[in-house]
Amino acid sequence: MSIKKLTPRFDKSETDLEAIAELLNNSESARQFHEWPSPAEMLMQLETPSVDKQRDICLWEDSNSQLLAVAGLMIPELGEDIAGILWFRVAPQTQGNNLETQILEWGEKRMREVGRERNVKVKVLSGGHSDNVERIALLESCGFKIGRYFLTMERSLLEPISEPKFPEGFTLKHIENEADAAAWVEMFNQTFIDHWNHQEITVEEVKNKLNNSKYQSELSLVAVARDGTFAAFCDCQIHPENNELNGRKDGIIYMLGTRRGFRKQGLGRGILLSGLKLLKAEGMETAILYVDADNLSGATRLYESVGFQRVNTQIAYVKEVSSIIDN
Repeated sequence: MSIKKLTPRFDKSETDLEAIAELLNNSESARQFHEWPSPAEMLMQLETPSVDKQRDICLWEDSNSQLLAVAGLMIPELGEDIAGILWFRVAPQTQGNNLETQILEWGEKRMREVGRERNVKVKVLSGGHSDNVERIALLESCGFKIGRYFLTMERSLLEPISEPKFPEGFTLKHIENEADAAAWVEMFNQTFIDHWNHQEITVEEVKNKLNNSKYQSELSLVAVARDGTFAAFCDCQIHPENNELNGRKDGIIYMLGTRRGFRKQGLGRGILLSGLKLLKAEGMETAILYVDADNLSGATRLYESVGFQRVNTQIAYVKEVSSIIDN
């Protein structure tokens, strides 16, 4: 097969979007191994204004202009040690012909550009399911090292869900407009500051998320203290296109956390149960989440205590690609 590598480009035409969506949704590894990010999450990135679509998205096609691969980098806007998350999907007929290696080389090159432009240290983070031996062999052969293990956990929503309980003075609210963006960002950054590979987010990123047509405000919960402080949050997601493809009714606990200073009060458990009830009310039958296997705040124990069970393991691989200034 003759493969022509395209230089990083993304023409946001309906034809391109449809071809990318078809490739993502027909990815055998994504269906078989439930790999993160999901096709819906990748497509959402293509609509994010902060993404440099001429440099952070790359397409590969054959001599007949058939799309064979798509790759993207999720690059944090802040930080002095930046990890760009590289995701990619390739058509089944291209496997074994060195295209995946080209994709990794593109990701490393792009992150070196980021390092020079921002004068920061950079690395590439990619990964896959622990049973995806081809993906793991590829990453290791290209110099990537294991950085962390993440667990995929599931819970049936057909089983009873305990009633959420919150400490006195706390209320729940949905995040629906830009006025809440700054408080949410402060809460998020304070919550995950001590987590592995924490990358701070900006107010502008959250505003873009709130204005995205696919954002589901009714599934975003925040526990607010008596003084108005955003103390804990649970962001849920439902991707109808993924569910239709897989023949399931899955809801995702996308992010959950309690900021420092408010932990050990039951907020995490309360807002998690509230999120599960939201997903059940939307007709979902299973809740899915991903959690750091070595999480320091005891998240895995919390999830198990409300009925989640481990179903598989994802491995995050990391490769350092530059110093602050390449010589």
